Amino acid sequence: MSTTHFGFKQVDETKKAQHVRGVFDSVANKYDIMNDLMSMGLHRIWKAYTIAASGVREGHKVLDIAGGTGDLSEAFLKRVGTSGTVVHTDINEAMLSTGRDRLLNSGIALPTTLCDAEKLPFPTDTFDIVTVAFGLRNMTHKDIALKEMCRVLKPGGRLLVLEFSKVAKPLEKAYDWYSFKILPKLGQLVAGDAESYQYLAESIRMHPDQATLKAMMKEAGFGHVDVHNMTGGVVALHLGIKC
Repeated sequence: MSTTHFGFKQVDETKKAQHVRGVFDSVANKYDIMNDLMSMGLHRIWKAYTIAASGVREGHKVLDIAGGTGDLSEAFLKRVGTSGTVVHTDINEAMLSTGRDRLLNSGIALPTTLCDAEKLPFPTDTFDIVTVAFGLRNMTHKDIALKEMCRVLKPGGRLLVLEFSKVAKPLEKAYDWYSFKILPKLGQLVAGDAESYQYLAESIRMHPDQATLKAMMKEAGFGHVDVHNMTGGVVALHLGIKC
């Protein structure tokens, strides 16, 4: 039996997606509120920077993987205009439904697809931009997912991976204290779920650091990869260009 990490625990790798699904089923209806609280609103700045760095323009086709509640999809849609397309996807049905309903309530209808990033149901060379924000660390086989993202991009297309990463050393103690002492309590208070936010803190520590992820993206087929650290490395944007 092959195992993989689920936070700090080792689980059967065939069961990881099920464990992750349980986390997001639990937090879906409080996801946006918790994002604002736990990042003190900074996630909005991180995502705005991602969109600015993407080079998105009118007419582009954009794939939003692990799109969740759809805030990034909505922001990209404003840039691609009526001649472009944004496809909103997630592996978790509760998150996808929450996002779809939120977008529809705002008068926005997007192609919405329940799918696994390791088996994307799209033809090769389809999209100008692929984005995954705070979703890669939850994937069982990140290498396979990155190759799939590269496959569906057009030559010269861009992948943007926005993810929690390794913080600068002077921030480590304060960040650990916040992550393991405050975050689960905040999750319990607001979402009624401390365990899922304990998993969040653990999953961040198990995610590849900036240099490792850059190397993985190059191995997946991206000829050029830039790394943009934000908030002292709490978050990093990896921007890869397909050969």
